[in-house]
Amino acid sequence: MGKVFIFNIVRFIVLIAMQVVLFKNIGYYNLATPFPYILIIFLLPIGTPNFILYLIAFLTGLTVDAFYDSIGVHAAASVALVWFRTFFFNITLDVDVQGSFETPSLGIMGNKWFFSYISIGTLIHHIVLLHVEYFSFNNYLSTLFSILLSSVFTILLIILMSLLFYKRKSRLLGN
Repeated sequence: MGKVFIFNIVRFIVLIAMQVVLFKNIGYYNLATPFPYILIIFLLPIGTPNFILYLIAFLTGLTVDAFYDSIGVHAAASVALVWFRTFFFNITLDVDVQGSFETPSLGIMGNKWFFSYISIGTLIHHIVLLHVEYFSFNNYLSTLFSILLSSVFTILLIILMSLLFYKRKSRLLGN
């Protein structure tokens, strides 16, 4: 348990640093901006209590907000992502798996489950993030296009990072 805690702290520091230093300045004509820091929330252990999840998500969002000079936009989107995560775990995982302290990674959960988890969660995060950030229905198609492109960009980065650190273990879902 202590090893998992330290590993998650290191993951938090590395992903926030990468988001702030590298990915803040990468974009495609202000339409597609990657936000791979949400991998912090995606890879928290399955059995983490909800209060801790919401607290970590809020603090992660506030940390990114501090560097992006935004007022709670990333915090709101991160909390929405944790809401999705708890809902997704409740409908897709068995009760005995929900109590485990495994990290929901590609090698443990299987391809279909992990890709749907990452894709839907990233889309929900970006919908909340960009709607709260723009907070307007002017050029709504541009907002939707930005949500789509940013989601695809982020999903590709997260899958790339997951494949780089892929460890084949016993599958909890049997996929």
